[in-house]
Amino acid sequence: MKNYVITIARGFGSGGFDIGQRLSNALGIPCYEREIIEMAAEQTGLDVGLFMQSDEKLRKKYILKNIKTIPTHYVVKPNEKEFISNDNLYNIESEIIRSLAFSTSCIIVGKCADHILADFPNVISVYIEAPRACCVESIMKKLNVSEKKAHKLIKSTDSYRANYYRYYTRGKDWTNPTNYDIVLNTGRVKREECVELICAYVDMKFPGHRSSK
Repeated sequence: MKNYVITIARGFGSGGFDIGQRLSNALGIPCYEREIIEMAAEQTGLDVGLFMQSDEKLRKKYILKNIKTIPTHYVVKPNEKEFISNDNLYNIESEIIRSLAFSTSCIIVGKCADHILADFPNVISVYIEAPRACCVESIMKKLNVSEKKAHKLIKSTDSYRANYYRYYTRGKDWTNPTNYDIVLNTGRVKREECVELICAYVDMKFPGHRSSK
């Protein structure tokens, strides 16, 4: 495969999505986050709200005891009653992510993409994090909220992301650095410098690929 994919997992407020957007501009390739949900809705003919609701249901009910029974790589047919189950909606999104990895150079933020594409040789996985104080400052500025509210949002969002990742990866730790090729701390490395480092790694791992997107 001549195309390459960069997956980005990120702590809330660390700037991971912003870095994904900057990478998109620097590399000239698309960055997907919510767009994955929109693609899944368009492909299946289901309302995008169903995919959003599946996230909300998981947010309220972590069925971690059933981790080993979660179906993977299998999308049920539209005429089956499990077609709109949370797990099947996730599997639909996963198939889209795999299809993108086979066909085009892109950046994928979140969605357990590093896990879904773990066996793909053309993937670079990145984890972006920052100290709590840096994340709080970022969220306060971005969302125009108080320091107390920023702390609350970070705690709830990171907890949800950790549980989402653990649920769909059968127990893996979302923050484990060994899951990723690169781990960057935006409290120490500026966001634009993170972009430069990732671009340099793309050139190192996939020589010549940037010119044949």
